[in-house]
Amino acid sequence: MAGEGGPAARESARYWRHPGLPDVELLRASFVRQRFDRHVHEEYAIGVIEAGIEEYRYRGELHRAGAGGVVVVEPGEVHTGHAGLPEGWRYRMLYPEVPVVAQIARELGRTAPPTFAASVLDDPETARLMRAAHLAAERGDRLAASSLTTAALRELVRRHARPDAALRSPEAGRTTRSQAAVRARDILHADLVDPPSLAELAAAVGAAPFALLRAFRTAYGLPPHAYLNQERVLRARRLLADGVAPGEVAARVGFADQAHLTRHFKRRLGVPPGVYQRGTASAERNALPPH
Repeated sequence: MAGEGGPAARESARYWRHPGLPDVELLRASFVRQRFDRHVHEEYAIGVIEAGIEEYRYRGELHRAGAGGVVVVEPGEVHTGHAGLPEGWRYRMLYPEVPVVAQIARELGRTAPPTFAASVLDDPETARLMRAAHLAAERGDRLAASSLTTAALRELVRRHARPDAALRSPEAGRTTRSQAAVRARDILHADLVDPPSLAELAAAVGAAPFALLRAFRTAYGLPPHAYLNQERVLRARRLLADGVAPGEVAARVGFADQAHLTRHFKRRLGVPPGVYQRGTASAERNALPPH
């Protein structure tokens, strides 16, 4: 890895659960070749770039975040991610579930989970708080990590959230979603292991295949096959967190084998399933009070 002020020289990543806030997960990573496929998070994705430049597509635009920049991606929003320099980038990310951020917003007098007009923020104070919170969480300091994380999220909401507005999500902001797309999604959710072909899916919802493909992508930001793999990864993440072995997880969610699961999992979370499982499991053990 490069020095403290330089971009990444090699790839490394650690993913773990917050020691003081169980509904927050964290990633510390240096990436050079890593490319995140189009994907969504169920929670907010918030972090600070420590070195290099990350580029990502989000809400129809290509964003560039450099050292010291704070990045914000809202739940349910399709986005990508890759290096903006040959040397890559290094960053620290927090993934707080919606109720965590919503509670902080309520304490600030807001009535809805916050939304953000900008995705890349130039805010040294919030960046400093985010990094301090992340470092405390990495040390396993439950009190400091939870206090600093709460303070960092509070500053982010106070300084940068839009005026009270409904949360953008897969279920909000898309008033033209077709019933065919909704029914097709429900069919995919019900049968991750043996999904129908596009023609069979279209016939089941009473639509032509190309029309369904277009309607589904308009509704959910991804074509049905990519959405299916996204949903498989989300289900796999929950099973891994529950301690299910990666090989069994792959079979349960419909991947051909563990290698297939690993490939899709890493393209969306940045770490292999085993690394994710070990990090979250060890953090949960560390979070237990002493006997």
